[in-house]
Amino acid sequence: MGLEATMIVVDNSERSRNGDYLPSRFGAQEDAVNLIFSAKTGANPESSVGLLSMGGDSPEVLTTLTTDMGKVLEGMHRTKIQGVPRLITAINVAALALKHRQNKSQRQRIIVFNCSIIEEDEKSLVKLAKRMKKYGISVDVIAFGEISEANMKKLEAFNENVKGGDGSHLAIIPPGPNLLSDSVVTTPILAGDGVVTGAGGAGDVGAEGERENFEFGVDPSMDPELAMALRMSYEEEKARQEREKKEMEEKEGKESMEAIPEGDEKQPLLNTEGEPSGSSSGKGEGSKKPEGKEEKKDEDPDKMDTA
Repeated sequence: MGLEATMIVVDNSERSRNGDYLPSRFGAQEDAVNLIFSAKTGANPESSVGLLSMGGDSPEVLTTLTTDMGKVLEGMHRTKIQGVPRLITAINVAALALKHRQNKSQRQRIIVFNCSIIEEDEKSLVKLAKRMKKYGISVDVIAFGEISEANMKKLEAFNENVKGGDGSHLAIIPPGPNLLSDSVVTTPILAGDGVVTGAGGAGDVGAEGERENFEFGVDPSMDPELAMALRMSYEEEKARQEREKKEMEEKEGKESMEAIPEGDEKQPLLNTEGEPSGSSSGKGEGSKKPEGKEEKKDEDPDKMDTA
């Protein structure tokens, strides 16, 4: 996204105490608010973010539009969990805060967290959606916690009527092992703010197409250090694979040389008499001496007697 003024509406009603999202529904919103602020100001340093709560007697502006993350965090810490949500009133107050933004070139956006039962009727929500679209305000809704059929029907009707040129998204996040902020990253809500998303969808196509134009998906002019780190990592991995391939080829060559037979190892090199075995000595004949020698041995005693 480009230059934007964003009002974040958090659900601080009594149902935000539930612990089906870690650490609680309200605590999960704190992490997600930090993520959204970082994404918006990271995409454009001149973008501003404000904070508003919709629970209690009436919605309350916790932080006006600012580029100071500390003010947004301080606003979250001051928020008290109380009452019931007032969705329509909260969106109207957020729109009024956007109207008084200092930089009129900023596009207007409202991001609403809802984890409670919506008391307003569908007709009123559709009327509000058409008004926001007329004013050129994009409204993203992050629905979690209470995702009943009745709630989803109302939010889907609101989303269908608020969609404009800049896009308004409805993200439905059921309970699971992941943090709420991790799930928000995978939605089209932050797809255009320099956040790499994991979910496929219409909101991701444009950002994905832009990333494919750069090596490793990073624009070197925007983040030269990251681009250089990815390049070095790629070169190191390529060199490692080449070394492993070379070592494997050398190992296979050595094993093939060792597998060549040197002869018939079943035949012993020496026979039982300690003499070389082979075809020249004959099997079993190497232990016998020639007959001529036996005869000469018998003649020796006779010669000594005659002597």
